[in-house]
Amino acid sequence: MKLTTYIFSFAMTAATASSSWAVDGPGNGVTVRPIEGTVLEERFQNQIIYSALSELGYEIGDPQSVEYQTIHLAIGAGDGDFTTVHYDPLHQAFFEESGGEDAMRRVGHLIRGAVQGYLVDKGSYDAGITNLEDLKDPEIAARFDANDDGTADLAGCPPGWGCERVIEHHLTEFGMRDTVTHNQGAYNAVIADTIARQSDGSAVIYYTWTPYWVSGVMVPGQDVEWLEVPYSSLPDGRSGDTTFDGRELGFAVNELRILANADFLDANPAAEKLFELAEIPINDVSAQNYKMQQGEDSIEQIDAHVAEWIAAHQQEFDGWIAAARAAAE
Repeated sequence: MKLTTYIFSFAMTAATASSSWAVDGPGNGVTVRPIEGTVLEERFQNQIIYSALSELGYEIGDPQSVEYQTIHLAIGAGDGDFTTVHYDPLHQAFFEESGGEDAMRRVGHLIRGAVQGYLVDKGSYDAGITNLEDLKDPEIAARFDANDDGTADLAGCPPGWGCERVIEHHLTEFGMRDTVTHNQGAYNAVIADTIARQSDGSAVIYYTWTPYWVSGVMVPGQDVEWLEVPYSSLPDGRSGDTTFDGRELGFAVNELRILANADFLDANPAAEKLFELAEIPINDVSAQNYKMQQGEDSIEQIDAHVAEWIAAHQQEFDGWIAAARAAAE
């Protein structure tokens, strides 16, 4: 995975946008200020939404690229207009800490069914390590010790993403502080080391999420297995459905929703209607992310993936535009 700060390329949207929509659209004369995360794989969904906004006549400003907690602070303060990477309910605390419903609104259901949790290599799972709590046993934890410090090395979640709060809560709640180390370096580096060790036959334990390419490289049910947790327990007094495929994974199943500044939405009903209707199947996102992992990861290649997706879903895409235009009349 590449983490980078990148500038929006208008060339792709120009290739897919209709000039008549751009001139006459309800967004004519308005420059929107998107805020993005630092994960390059999210460019796919970002650019689909930017293309639709361009069809409506909006100009797309150079996106800010920051961590998720900062995204929420900026949108709540009015320093940006929207983001496509609000995980609901994972980012609930960030939402509340940044002004909540007085400052922002969550609109639509851009990507549904995002699962996250802990996984171990298939050999460890078949040996009976099926629950995170199993690592309370020092002998079992030692199986996952990559640096000989006596604790299991959990490839975890970087600070500021939101998932780190759940992991840190679990380590305390389930009494695992003495046997598990939560490694929180840059995710691309941490997971690359994990993949290398799993390929060499070493035992691994790691956190990941979907949609994302990691589960296309270390395939659940084939190379790795999801771990259960003893019971559902979330930080900050939160609750939610934390089961997936009959397993208690400990993380609420999420949707990626568009989060936008309330004043921006009030002033731009066309954009709000677009955000309400836009939806991208999670398997399409995972498939595109896997292409990136296989080497199609340049800005030009990602933008080509976007153009291909829009062409393959043109009727649906045009429906978003028509409804958004009608909402502005």
